[in-house]
Amino acid sequence: MSDVDTTTATPDDRAAAAAARDLGRIVGEAHVQAPVTQSELLQDATETRGLRGSALAAVHPGSAEETAAVVRWAAEQGVPVVPRGGGTGYSGGAVPGMGPEGANALVLATDRLTGPGEIVPEAWRGTFPAGVTTHDLQRRCLEAGLFFGPNPGSAEACFIGGNVATNAGGPRSFRHGSVRAWVSGLEAVLADGQLVRLGGNARKSVETLDLVGLLCGSEGTLGVITEVTLRLQPAPEAALPVLAVYADREAGLNALAYAMASGVVPTALEFLDGGALRAAAATFPGGLPDGAAFAVMAEALGTEEIARIEADALAEAISEDALRVLRPTTRSEVDEIWRWRDGVSLSVVAARGGKLSEDVVVPADRLGDALSAIDRLGEERGVEVTSWGHAGDGILHATVMVDRDDPEALRAATDAAHGMLDIAFDLGGALSGEHGIGLVKRDATTRLDPGVLAAQQAVKDALDPKGIMNPGRKLPPR
Repeated sequence: MSDVDTTTATPDDRAAAAAARDLGRIVGEAHVQAPVTQSELLQDATETRGLRGSALAAVHPGSAEETAAVVRWAAEQGVPVVPRGGGTGYSGGAVPGMGPEGANALVLATDRLTGPGEIVPEAWRGTFPAGVTTHDLQRRCLEAGLFFGPNPGSAEACFIGGNVATNAGGPRSFRHGSVRAWVSGLEAVLADGQLVRLGGNARKSVETLDLVGLLCGSEGTLGVITEVTLRLQPAPEAALPVLAVYADREAGLNALAYAMASGVVPTALEFLDGGALRAAAATFPGGLPDGAAFAVMAEALGTEEIARIEADALAEAISEDALRVLRPTTRSEVDEIWRWRDGVSLSVVAARGGKLSEDVVVPADRLGDALSAIDRLGEERGVEVTSWGHAGDGILHATVMVDRDDPEALRAATDAAHGMLDIAFDLGGALSGEHGIGLVKRDATTRLDPGVLAAQQAVKDALDPKGIMNPGRKLPPR
């Protein structure tokens, strides 16, 4: 809680003190910050872009009921609410003070919405508070003999509530679908402070409009997710990746086509171009072969017998013209390959000190066209570009490598990153496949069909008539 000297306080100081007093009555004084003292609450993983905001206050409710009371207070006061999970997003969606709300926003952090949850193994079902990390959720599921498919790269830090709010994915989304495919029910607080339960424990229900689907991927613009009920699967006995590297892009793209034609549905089907490979060469398992310029990674998952049969078929499909094919069989070898793949993003950052990444999507059969267009863009703008991502889903982490301390280089990189969005549109793709729209891509959504934009706005106006929920994110400005 804030102590303010009323003799010298500005109107903003007095507003913050009043907010701290009111919110302290709801959640306890220890769980309110006004001013916000935790700097991480004012930014997310878009640090290279320099996104850092400001806020009236930050509040950490400890239950769904406290969350509802906080949102009711905000609605009554007309204070915008910026919901926040683990802060691992790349779209600026949880950065306060960067939208139309200015410095008047309330950061609503969900980090205290934790607990053991409930897992029902015989029903392949689990219910978890929104503040549980994805890694912890996956561990609990495996301990109960169950499996949660989506595996975002920030699993140790991101929250399941944030995963739902952004409809997160990861490499295994190719076979298993993004988070929406696993959600059967939600508990959420709507913009008027009403606590509702959408969907439920049943694995399928069509008794209402798909309100669960509306909240999934809404990026906090329709409400605050407080609890998630998931459809789960029996835990697989084996997960066997296959990794091949090639001397040129054409050979790698052919390998992807062969994998798609193999008859096997891989759990994951990944690619890395030459720039990403070079950046991550130091940790490549067994050392990167000379001349490597493209990599393909696939994974088979299931019982021991089925996983090995499918891994054999995938290895055969992608081995043509490969410089090297890695076929790990032990747990340590498998873990080593996934650690390397999960570390690619950090390796690319380390190469130049920063990066701007877009998670653009193209039809899978246009991946080669997208990579060529990104290369041309880099040459035209005089920036260093690289790409890697989820080939099966057509998701490219199209990236500009940049020195974050060089303002001129950062401006050029930002311009080039915006150009990558045009490439996705021109190839019949989409602005985002995983990271969301947030603030970073919001203005680019004006290119979407006007009828679609009007329908989105109508939903927003119906569920949030005062416009207090994460304003200026996801939807284009009016």
